[in-house]
Amino acid sequence: MPRFCLTIEYDGTPFVGWQVQAAGTSVQGVLADAVFALSGERVRPTGAGRTDAGVHALGQVAHLDLARDWRPDTLRDGLNAHLRPHPVAVLAAARVADDFNARLSARQRHYRYRIVNRRAPLTVLRARAWHVIRPLDAETMHAAAQLLVGRHDFTTFRAAECQAKSPVKTLDRLAVARDGEELTIEASARSFLHHQIRSITGSLVLVGQGKWTPHDLKSALDARERARCGPMAPPDGLYLTAVDY
Repeated sequence: MPRFCLTIEYDGTPFVGWQVQAAGTSVQGVLADAVFALSGERVRPTGAGRTDAGVHALGQVAHLDLARDWRPDTLRDGLNAHLRPHPVAVLAAARVADDFNARLSARQRHYRYRIVNRRAPLTVLRARAWHVIRPLDAETMHAAAQLLVGRHDFTTFRAAECQAKSPVKTLDRLAVARDGEELTIEASARSFLHHQIRSITGSLVLVGQGKWTPHDLKSALDARERARCGPMAPPDGLYLTAVDY
């Protein structure tokens, strides 16, 4: 059966997350419904990242096998026609080798977290960014973030329900930058623990507000205790931006 790779963009606000669950609408579920409406085949696409409820994607990747060898552009356009009115779009489709796996073949995943740092409430970016009123020192946040780069035991920044076999991960990049009233946190790694980026972001905000020092962040990491983590950032500002293969 031909295998296809899809690059997908979505607004995670109305979904319970990527993965099909017992209750609620998922991105994987509406995509599977679109595949069925187009091809008559019941197929559940495999995604590169299982984004949580409210988390967005600019470059999620998924693979699926179909009986028919579709032209990639026809598959893309047909799926998009059946995805309406859900805020999900297939940006590209490509025929791939039979051993390609969107999750297992991924070499690196890239995420971005958006923070709007101002007094006024959010309008256009409501549910698209974290609104933080108290002033943030982006330079200090970036300096502190570098203490987390590399291979570490990230138990402190791991959700209690995380199913990863080990809390040890290698964080290749963690950068904080400000552009006007918006701060972005860019994170890259081969894989992440459940809630790892949101947990790190919440702790970095404590550093940016002056409530923690960079040393406090490093001490929290070294403690390997979930209780030492700062407040977890909301899902609104998190985006899966790209996956490398």
